Order: sequence, then C-alpha cells, then structure tokens
Amino acid sequence: MDSWLRDHPEIRNIRAAVADLNGQARGKRLPARFGAKLLDEGSRMPMSVLNVDIWGDDIEDSPLVFATGDRDGVLKPTERGFVPMPWLSSASALLPMWMFLEDGTPFAGDPRHALAAVLERYRARGLTPVVATELEFYLIDDSGEDLQPPPSPRSGKRRLGGEVLSMRALDAFDAFFTEVYDACEAMDIPAETAISEAGMGQYEINLVHTDDALKAADDAWLFKLLIRGLARKHGFAASFMAKPYAEHSGTGMHTHFSVLDKDGANVFDDGGEAGTDTLRHAIAGCLAAMPASTLIFAPHGNSYERFTPGAHAPTGIAWAYENRTAAIRVPAGSPKARRIEHRVAGGDINPYLMLAVVLGAALNGIEDAEAPPAPITGSAYDAELAQLPTTWADAIAAFETSEHIARILPKSLIRNFVLTKKQEAQYYQELSEAERIDLYLDTV
Repeated sequence: MDSWLRDHPEIRNIRAAVADLNGQARGKRLPARFGAKLLDEGSRMPMSVLNVDIWGDDIEDSPLVFATGDRDGVLKPTERGFVPMPWLSSASALLPMWMFLEDGTPFAGDPRHALAAVLERYRARGLTPVVATELEFYLIDDSGEDLQPPPSPRSGKRRLGGEVLSMRALDAFDAFFTEVYDACEAMDIPAETAISEAGMGQYEINLVHTDDALKAADDAWLFKLLIRGLARKHGFAASFMAKPYAEHSGTGMHTHFSVLDKDGANVFDDGGEAGTDTLRHAIAGCLAAMPASTLIFAPHGNSYERFTPGAHAPTGIAWAYENRTAAIRVPAGSPKARRIEHRVAGGDINPYLMLAVVLGAALNGIEDAEAPPAPITGSAYDAELAQLPTTWADAIAAFETSEHIARILPKSLIRNFVLTKKQEAQYYQELSEAERIDLYLDTV
C-alpha cells in the first residue's frame, strides 16, 4: 500500500477515516509525508467517536464516554489501502480504517467488524456470500428555499418529472456521470449500469457482484462519499436521503446475494426456477428478522416516509419470484445465478450494518432450516401481510429486544445503536421540516 503513495507523488494530503454507526466518515487530515507512518502504526481515536449521533455529538449516558474515561481505540488500515479523492480541489487520498482495542481485538462497536464477524460465521460453514448492490440517489439543486432538480448543463432546463430509463436524462448530465465512472475506476469501485429512475432527478448505479462482502460494503460506503463529493464539485447536491420529495419515489439500496459452497457451487441453484431448500431457508431467515432489522434498513427519521404503499418500496413482509412489490424477490434468469434480492433498505443506510443484518439473517435461516411461507403472487400492496414497523419508535423497540438481531450483532453495538437512535429521535421532533431536510440531505 505504501507503493501507491510513491506512484502518486502528486498527493499532498491524506484522510484517515472510519465509518461510524451512521456510516459517517470520521477521521483526521494529515500531510502526505506521514502516509508511511500511518500504514505502519495506524492512528488513535476515541472509541466513542464511532458512536456519535448524526450531528456528531456524544451520546448521553453512553458507556463509551465518561464512564470509561473516553478511551482511545487504535485505527488500522483496511485491506483497501489508499484511494484518491477526486472530488477535492487538492490532490488527496483517503485511507479507510477500522478500529481495534489496544490488545489487537476488534472493537465491537465498529460496524465493519460486525460484518466481518457475520462473514466468519459463513466461513466456518464453508460458505461464501456473493454480493451486489444497487444504489439510488437524487441530483438536487438546494440553492433556493425549495429543493428541485438541477438544470441540465446541456440545455439549461430542469426536468420536473420522473423519466424512467431515459437516455435523455442520463445524457443531460453526461459530464458528471463520465467523471463518476472515471473516479470509480481510480478508486476500484466496480460501477456498472447507470439508469434514470422514477423520481425527479433520480438515478441508480449498480455495482458488480463480488465474493468479498467486506469489499462490497467498502465499495458502497466509498461510492456514497464519491457521489456526494463530485456533485458538489459540479455545482449541485447528490443525496441518498430516503425521501427528499414527498411526492416522488424514495431512495432505495437493493442488495442481491447468492452463496457459494467450498467448491464454488451456488447453494441456491437446483438447476430449475424454484431454487433449493437452502434458498428458501435463507429467505425464511430474512423474513423472520425483517421487522427487527427495519431500524438498520430505515435508520433515520425521514426513512419512514419512504414506506408508502404503491411507491416502489416494500411495506409488507413477503417474498415472491420475479415480483418487485415483494420485500424479498427471487429474480428470474439462469439457475446458475439464482439469488435473493433484498429490497427493503433505503439509500440512507450504513452499508456495513445493512449487509451484516441481511447476510446474518439469511444465515440464521440456513442454520435453523426453517421453511418460509408460500411466495405471493400479484401486488404485495394488495395482500394481507404482516407489515414493517411504520414509525421510528416501533423500529427501535423491535430492534432492541430481538432474538434474531442478538444472533447477528454484538450486544454492545446493539446497545450503542439503540442509544444513538433514541437520542436522534428525541431531537428530531424539535426540528422544522426545512431543518430535517437540511440535516439529512448531505449526511446520509
């Protein structure tokens, strides 16, 4: 990794950053000459920093702050190494980190370690998840009192309606998307298809599947930083906020995954359309954990505005074959690619916690060998189904006491996340609608 800096002498400064529980990048800025030392020795940061609220404030009564003297953890580089930050005006590099205790033990409050622990459970069974993500976002002009799409750099016009799969909508921001793909190439983010979506100024970019789920989460985290940064460079905002416009579709982050055995065979593939019992066990696990997992899939006050029947976000707990109204979809296609598409999460999630909960719930189901209910047909919005929690408070309560979540995430992380969300929910009630939009537009 040190060779990267030698190969890029133009780099003037470095960011050493870690993802907190909200997926926010927390860290330090250093001159580039300290890069080798950072690789060799890491850095230090209070453990409580990974557990601040969305405003960056300490959590009241957190055991990580005054009760334990606000002790430091040790930040060490992830496998990623340095990546460029092309959205900044000066030549800069980001070094993604994760946190450990003094004795080298992973810090349980680090969301990346939570995902790593789930993947270790898979490895112990000789299994490997293969993961791909689809990230939706809005391009927004937030320079005035009301949010609106930015004007096209080509025509100067604003498109005030949704344009699903419109080439014109993509071409209007060709310079932006070209720079996005160039930056993804430089950052080793496997960006594939870009499309325009149903919302006003809404787009989606898919990231290619990988058998390294930690890298998939890294890719999604870095992608969100990149998109927001490049948009500002081009004079507008990009947001993964779950529901920036009340009258338009929300922002989702769909996850596709299959599971390979030790010989590289897809354990969901039975050679036909139905898939294996293992596929259905994984689905059963995802459905059973779904109510309690909602706090991870919808972690913010604005998140719950996305769960509206008929608005392309699931509200009922069900699965189906080739049906996008269901929370869990099994796509059609080659049996070799038989997989699960998990459609609940909003774009405002922490990718590490989201993948930890999705993959952990699937593994719970595989371990328990439970059968799911029958797949639905037709619109899930018209079926009588158990529903996802509809309020932030209900989601917090379901998450806090869930046996399913307790099998997936460390006890201390569950406690810290609940404290964080309760504090945020308390202060969120005091905000005006404009302040709520301003809070989430650039952060999540």
